[in-house]
Amino acid sequence: TQYSFKEVFGTSVVQKELFDVVAKPLVEDLIRGKNGLLFTYGVTGSGKTHTMTGSPGDGGLLPRCLDMIFNSIGPFQAKRFVFKLDDKNGVDVQCEVDALLERQKRDAMPVPKTPSGRRQIDPEFADMINVQDHCKVEEVDEDNVYSVFVSYIEIYNNYIYDLLEEAPFDPIKPKWNNCNTPVRNGDFIPPQSKMLREDQNHNMYVTGCTEVEVKSTEEAFEVFWRGQKKRRIANTQLNRESSRSHSVFIIKLAQAPLDADGDNVLQEKEQITLSQLSLVDLAGSERTNRTKAEGNRLREAGNINQSLMTLRTCIEVLRENQLYGTNKMVPYRDSKLTHLFKNYFDGEGKVRMIVCVNPKAEDYEESLQVMRFAEMTQEVEVARPVDRPLCGLTPGRRFRNQAFREELSRKLEMRGGPINGETEERSVSEMFLQNFPPLPSCELLDVNDDQTIPKLIDVLEKRHKLRQMLSEEFAKNVLAFKTMLQEFDSSVISKENYIQGKLSEKEKTIAGQKTELERLEKKIKTLEYKIEILEKTATIYEEDKRNLQQELESKSQKLQRQASDKRRLEARLQGMVAETTMKWEKECERRVAAKQLEMQNKLWVKDEKLKQLKAIVTEPKNEKPERPSRERDREKPAQRSVSPSPVPNAPPVRLRHRRSRSAGERWVDHKPASNLPTETVMQPHVPHAITVAAASEKALAKCDKYMLTHQELASDGEIETKLIKGDVFKTRGGGQAVQFTEIETLKQESPTGRKRRSSPSHPDPPEDAADSEWTDVETRCSVAVEMRAGSALGPGYQHHAQPK
Repeated sequence: TQYSFKEVFGTSVVQKELFDVVAKPLVEDLIRGKNGLLFTYGVTGSGKTHTMTGSPGDGGLLPRCLDMIFNSIGPFQAKRFVFKLDDKNGVDVQCEVDALLERQKRDAMPVPKTPSGRRQIDPEFADMINVQDHCKVEEVDEDNVYSVFVSYIEIYNNYIYDLLEEAPFDPIKPKWNNCNTPVRNGDFIPPQSKMLREDQNHNMYVTGCTEVEVKSTEEAFEVFWRGQKKRRIANTQLNRESSRSHSVFIIKLAQAPLDADGDNVLQEKEQITLSQLSLVDLAGSERTNRTKAEGNRLREAGNINQSLMTLRTCIEVLRENQLYGTNKMVPYRDSKLTHLFKNYFDGEGKVRMIVCVNPKAEDYEESLQVMRFAEMTQEVEVARPVDRPLCGLTPGRRFRNQAFREELSRKLEMRGGPINGETEERSVSEMFLQNFPPLPSCELLDVNDDQTIPKLIDVLEKRHKLRQMLSEEFAKNVLAFKTMLQEFDSSVISKENYIQGKLSEKEKTIAGQKTELERLEKKIKTLEYKIEILEKTATIYEEDKRNLQQELESKSQKLQRQASDKRRLEARLQGMVAETTMKWEKECERRVAAKQLEMQNKLWVKDEKLKQLKAIVTEPKNEKPERPSRERDREKPAQRSVSPSPVPNAPPVRLRHRRSRSAGERWVDHKPASNLPTETVMQPHVPHAITVAAASEKALAKCDKYMLTHQELASDGEIETKLIKGDVFKTRGGGQAVQFTEIETLKQESPTGRKRRSSPSHPDPPEDAADSEWTDVETRCSVAVEMRAGSALGPGYQHHAQPK
């Protein structure tokens, strides 16, 4: 299995190489005012926290990012509290006086809220932040001032907690520990979860989260380390210190341009740029059957896997929307992790992911899942935000102001003025002394010198007069200043009284606003609770909607299958109806033909009877023939034909036209070997016939007519030969079938057996002549042949004999 990534690092890679490729571009974008997000993703125990934090002597990505930020903006940082974050994910600029008051208030606190840069670094993490690379961004806007704010949160069981929050002691609320048992000494209060909100720019933020302003790498990492100690970790079968929550370290960088003089920050909120870099250490995905998790560990693992699954689902939906042009809703709200970073996936910043893989064989299948998801995330592209416009002020203001101050100090130094912060009173006195007449040289070179001393006296007198004039002027100025000061004091007192009145009014207004604010906060909490309930209800309804849609799709597919089955069954039934109709039409035709043939046979039999009767009646009477002796018939053994009898259940005869033998038909002449030769003059002869002793399929296949020669003993003791004829048809199975159509009978009679009694040679008939005539007719007609369909001897043949 192969997966492709933008960069692959081996097991011996150092933290600096990983930082230069992955995190350094994000820090550069942060200083240029763009947002960034960095994930570490992988199975449990694969080294995600080590990649983010590092180890002693080799700092990870987080301390290197902080070091690069402060190396780049170090000389351009604003004083503390110049930038002040509000509770709506915005930032304000304070003037120098307000910032000074904030600093004094902070210095007056007994315990500082933020660590001081002058304090000694904790040796526990001193080696992690001792980065010697001095990496920095080259192109930094020198006309801006910068401030860095950090916050540290964790997402545990889909709840957000502030790791930098100092929980105050509250004697009213009950105290509970990690085992859900009361704490007697009251030294522990469970942390309160935080809510996610959306600011006016539609960016998500954690409300009420502690954000600390830091001025150095050491101070920032000390804040991180303080929160890291509160993070939830546990011992599992796969990792001795397994992270049980997703941790998010947020670095916010506020920057604003200087004014036109290059001295102070521009007091315009629209010119403030606030960018942030989020460093996320995801908890590792794990299988509970391997970690042997139970109780709280099992619930933590379930929430971790659920949040990672939601992250994967959001990435897949974004990828599907991008590839196929669909507009499916991305389920950001299913997890706090994806809801917090919704704006990054919508294009508000650059996203990087580091996939940590453990080469252990036991983690093979889970590592494949991780790499498959990470490879898929590369196909998702989001829009990048455009750069902010310039403020319109002249660049290089800071350095021009700095150069002007350096030049002014140099000139004052050349003139003997203050060099390094001397008091203003001293400079004024020196200016007064410079306005006095210079003293002449006081050196006496000769005893008789009478010019030096008078000149000195003259100069001292002038200086004395000037001093008196200055003293008088100073006294007048002091008196005028006292008067002005008294007037100012009176005006200040009146203004103080006025301000006190206004202040009391403002305090009343503030108290009313506080009451209103508390009411609104309670209302907000109620609405947030309702929103949460509505979100859960909406989630349930969406789940029901998805289930109903799936059920509807399955039902529609089932209906389609039933409709297709119905159409197929209708077509099959139509075919069967057509086939049955055709079959019954053929059967009806066959039965009609058989009935017609049967009626024709009956008519033929009746005609034959009538002809025989007419012949007997009209024939002249001869001598009465002798009846054959019954004793001779008894003595003569009855010979039975051994030839096969015709098939009793032969198919009905079809009504066919007789074909001439000269038409080229071929016959199968079936003569069994048991037949006896009849020495008669008339013998059956069929031209173009194949004579066989037993019927075979090969002979039937070559012919289209069939004739069976059957011999049996008649009632008068003579041999009767029957020629049973039929047509040969091919069957559907590929064989041959014979359908019998007619029977010809050849019979040999002895004329010496009996004389006709109606012969005219006896003119005197006996008395019983009438009876003898009827007896002769009865005797001669005792045996008759009737052709009937379905007889035992074959189609169209049935034997009748009058019982004696």
